[in-house]
Amino acid sequence: MMAARVEKFFTSLDIGSSKITAMIAGRMDNGELTVLGTGQRASKGVKRGYIADTETTELDVRDAVEQAERIAGTNIDDVWVSFSAGGLTSMLTSVETELGGHRVEQDDIDLLLDAGRNSIDPKGKMVLHAQPALYTLDGLNGVKKPKGLHADRLGVDIHVILADGSPVRNIDMSVRGAHLNVRSIVASPIAAGMACLTKEERELGVALVELGAEVTNVSLFAGGMLVGLTTLPYGAADITDDIASAFGLRRAQAERIKCFFGSATTSPRDNHDMIDLELENGTEEGDEIVRITRAQLIAVIRQRLDHLIGEIGRSLKELGFVGPVSRQVVLTGGGAELKGIADYAQSALGRTVKIGRPMGLTALPEAHSGPAFAGLAGLALYASQDPVDLRSLASARQNVHRYGGSAVFGRLMSAIRGNF
Repeated sequence: MMAARVEKFFTSLDIGSSKITAMIAGRMDNGELTVLGTGQRASKGVKRGYIADTETTELDVRDAVEQAERIAGTNIDDVWVSFSAGGLTSMLTSVETELGGHRVEQDDIDLLLDAGRNSIDPKGKMVLHAQPALYTLDGLNGVKKPKGLHADRLGVDIHVILADGSPVRNIDMSVRGAHLNVRSIVASPIAAGMACLTKEERELGVALVELGAEVTNVSLFAGGMLVGLTTLPYGAADITDDIASAFGLRRAQAERIKCFFGSATTSPRDNHDMIDLELENGTEEGDEIVRITRAQLIAVIRQRLDHLIGEIGRSLKELGFVGPVSRQVVLTGGGAELKGIADYAQSALGRTVKIGRPMGLTALPEAHSGPAFAGLAGLALYASQDPVDLRSLASARQNVHRYGGSAVFGRLMSAIRGNF
């Protein structure tokens, strides 16, 4: 029995507000995607998902990637980077063309996609993704592969994700400053959705809530694609800050207490469970130990959670996530590691809630198998599947089809490329 060999490497890089993580995965000759190495650094130059200090971020990125390289025993150049801030928004646009009853050829599809890309109005934002979702044949929706079928009219729905340009450019600059080549910048909900939603969930409709340290992304999937998206400027680090200020602790200590003793749900024992807090500014003769009950800690956590889950509920309503109760919400991201958060969110939102953990990768280290690493794992999956993006088709097709309004088309193409 021969050991599986690596055919191709994929490196994902997640630049978050609390940590920067890197993962090197390999597609093996047996078809599996295997984790070969991971690296992690505290993120000191990122605030609410935005890069606030380029030099610090470059060094942290370099360290995280080098750590992953050492474990994987290989050097890499190309990385896929996730992006979670910067006013992410999504929209759907659709175009249709007349075929006159003949069979759909690849050229027809390419022309249609050209027209589709032509129809995107980024409204001053940067196009992060423009992906053909589903085709329509003579008004019949939901066709995945139209090639070879006969039709009078062929249409396509294109899913577009837009972001504010400057924050994306800053991420790009920081990664290139760490001497790495950015293959693609991927909207974090797309990556996380790949890792922790099943194909069926993405088809039938599901909400994905990524609770990051300082940013929460609420996204909707249906018909196999992301159809709606809202970014909230809050996260799990706000809970830590509340604990720190309520009990006069340092952040690191507040984080530790939150992880060990914190919970989103209460129990009768909370009034009897005591937690010792060692305060920095103790009295002269030895630091004094202050004790609080677990109930006091949970009261602080719950106050912030009530606000956060309330905002998430409002976002779901605005995105149109209403209707049958069977619809479920998947919670992922580092904030989803808080004890009892699924039960709490389930009763607060009145929907089925489960925790999303990364799937689809072999040899994922135990430490990286929780919801905090869904985005990182999803990036590797995304890279390995190499989905069609209309922007990458641009230069290839542009010289081939010179049809009416090519000047406008050329202008638009350079505008979209300039925007990116």
